[in-house]
Amino acid sequence: MPNGHRSTTPQLIYLVYGAETYHQEAVFSIASALAGLRETPGEALEIQVFTDNPAPYDGLPVRLRPLDNETRQGWIAPHGYHFRAKHVVLQKVLEEHELALLIDTDTFFHCSPLALFQRIKPGTLLCNAFGLNYGANKDAGLYLTLAKPLQQRQLADDAMPLLNSGVIGLYAADAAILDQSIALMDEFYVLANGAYTLEEFCLSVAAYRKVQVSECPDLIHHYWSRKQLFRAKTKAWYDKHRAAPVCQYALDETRQVTAVLPRPPTLQRLAYKVITVALPGHKRQFMREILYGCYPHPNPFDRACGPVWWEKALENVEHRLKKPLQDHELKQWLSHPLIRCVLGERREAIYRHLMQTKGN
Repeated sequence: MPNGHRSTTPQLIYLVYGAETYHQEAVFSIASALAGLRETPGEALEIQVFTDNPAPYDGLPVRLRPLDNETRQGWIAPHGYHFRAKHVVLQKVLEEHELALLIDTDTFFHCSPLALFQRIKPGTLLCNAFGLNYGANKDAGLYLTLAKPLQQRQLADDAMPLLNSGVIGLYAADAAILDQSIALMDEFYVLANGAYTLEEFCLSVAAYRKVQVSECPDLIHHYWSRKQLFRAKTKAWYDKHRAAPVCQYALDETRQVTAVLPRPPTLQRLAYKVITVALPGHKRQFMREILYGCYPHPNPFDRACGPVWWEKALENVEHRLKKPLQDHELKQWLSHPLIRCVLGERREAIYRHLMQTKGN
């Protein structure tokens, strides 16, 4: 579409490829967006999904953009840095549309997605959230490797805010920000040792002192932290509604998947501390986290997080012990008289689940 003839309809963009988990996340995120759109009837929005697998999106009101491996490899060249593709996709959409917003799959909306677009103005970049300033942690890898060359070229200084790129929203007139961020990724990838967060760091540099920056953590939940717990919530919704993900019931239930960390109430957690005080010190936290996974939340999507708490309990204790917990040790721990009494019949199910997890 030639410049000057771009569509003015806001574009909500997803880039999804690889493991099934990412597609499940994307379907839920899209459903939460559609649920929110009911708050703003009559206002236009187009959803585009660039993907290697169209099947999960069958029946969703989205524009599918097939993504083959050869194309994706070109987008992540020259270093094979897969987050580079995010900026390339947004560039391409902004060649056809005046306004676009790329959102990560591990997100869901608290409101109409059009509320995010209202925060994007000409000369403004919308990101997910501001982090610390660049100079707040001078021991960070990206500071040690890049601070000096960036300061010498007057591209960044200690006061530069670090941005979370779970959301990137721009007007087409400001797409040069993406050109520079891509150029910086390509230039600094080797010097930065392929840092995982290089993409959002380069976006921070490209935007610094050139555009205004807005954020939107109040409008969406980006569950990059405690990811496995929130994935369990969204997967429970997906498993329940995958046959009809945009029916009214499914859209209504997206609001039951909340941003609240699924922990037992404060008094119940205190009770767990009292119950476990008689255990040997290294087993107390393990048992408390096991009990977190047993709490009968009234919200079914919170209850779905139970096995994740069990897995996290095992992971944490192995980290503290600095060694894997052998099968016979785990069985012995769960056979402690106090634990047998507290867990009752759930003990065997927990043991089987953790054995299956270790096997995988």
